[in-house]
Amino acid sequence: MKKSISALTMVALLAGCTSLDPQLNRPAAPVPASFPIGDPYRAEAPALSDFTHRDVFRDVRLQTLIGQALQNNRDLRIAAANIAAARAQVGITRGAQLPQLDAAAGVDVTPRRNAQGNINGVRVGGSASLLPSFELDLFGRLASLTRADQNRLLATTAAERGVRIALIGDIADAWLTYAADTSLLLIAENTVRSAERTRALTEARLKGGIAPRTDLLQAQQILETARADLAQQKALRAQDVNLLQLLVGAPIDPSLLPANLEQAAASVAALPVGLDSRVLLRRPDIIQSEFELRAANAEIGAARAALFPSISLTGLLGLASSTLTGLFSGGAFTFSAAADARQSIFSGGIRRATVRLREAQRDAAVASYEQSIQTAFREVADALADKGTVGERVAANQRNVAATLQNLTLVQARYREGIDPFLSTLDAQRSAYAAERNLTAVRLAQARNAVTLYRVLGGDGR
Repeated sequence: MKKSISALTMVALLAGCTSLDPQLNRPAAPVPASFPIGDPYRAEAPALSDFTHRDVFRDVRLQTLIGQALQNNRDLRIAAANIAAARAQVGITRGAQLPQLDAAAGVDVTPRRNAQGNINGVRVGGSASLLPSFELDLFGRLASLTRADQNRLLATTAAERGVRIALIGDIADAWLTYAADTSLLLIAENTVRSAERTRALTEARLKGGIAPRTDLLQAQQILETARADLAQQKALRAQDVNLLQLLVGAPIDPSLLPANLEQAAASVAALPVGLDSRVLLRRPDIIQSEFELRAANAEIGAARAALFPSISLTGLLGLASSTLTGLFSGGAFTFSAAADARQSIFSGGIRRATVRLREAQRDAAVASYEQSIQTAFREVADALADKGTVGERVAANQRNVAATLQNLTLVQARYREGIDPFLSTLDAQRSAYAAERNLTAVRLAQARNAVTLYRVLGGDGR
């Protein structure tokens, strides 16, 4: 029996040594070796090193929300379950390469008869057996399937990392959006107070016979517009909190929310991006595509191996006796072994068509891998173009706000002195209000650019 087990072990070691997987080399990246340079990109050197979200999002409140989300978010739980399922699938496929051993037992009852043919008792017998079976993986079919599942496990793990990065980026975006909506709310409140003062002044001038009723109606317009914006900003800010709670997966502490955009944006660090486009290979979506390509390549080997005969070993190790009392006696031991080779004579070309199918799927995986690199290059280049110009837009909007506020002050003074009509004041108020809102929007875009770079450069998500 030991010799039989040793023989099975040796066969198991020899089986699967052959691989019919095609040789696979990582395709060359179908993008330029470096990111675009010159106006408006302004990429910096040195190349980006490893970083975490804490290096980018430095506000302790935001880090706390991210930590809570990594514990509670349901998308991450789904991703973790997918990894567990992929790991179990590897175990299932790998187990098919090992010998299988089934146990069976039975009892049979036979009547005893006397010379006259009458039943005068029963004879109880039994059997117990072990049924080993093993498919010889001489052509590496099972080994190729195992490699395919192992690469899919690695692809699923990369996908989970991508979910983490996306989640962290979404939380940072939502947190900054709440800060921007808070700043817009403050602008609307200030505008409402200013419009109320203007309306009161216009109403007094109307009563004094200095201003026409049209001035009062125009003042009422700017006041009601500011009041409507104020109500909308309250709703938007409440919706921002709802989104954050969804992303975090639990109620959030109001003390973790920023007071305004200026405060929040100052805590987001800019990432220094080098010119070498090989940094894209760290992105989880590209890593996932590469492992899916490797899995598709291994399935070609499995399909090729299926063209050859399937050889299985079966055996029977057991005990059998006509009586239970003799079941464990020396003569009760039985042993048998057999080999079975199967090869389909005619299958309508299914096996060869399967090989062609797997090859086509591998070619599609190559194209998908290359496309993921091209998409990543475009996303980083777009983010760099935005980064190279957003500072100028912020500065221009700051100067515009300063000019519109100064103009509003002068126009209001001229209106009070009766030099300019109220329409000039109305236009100046609208321009100042719009300029402040535009400045908030471009400041939010500048902060979000850092979030975008964190995403497209493949932050590690820890």
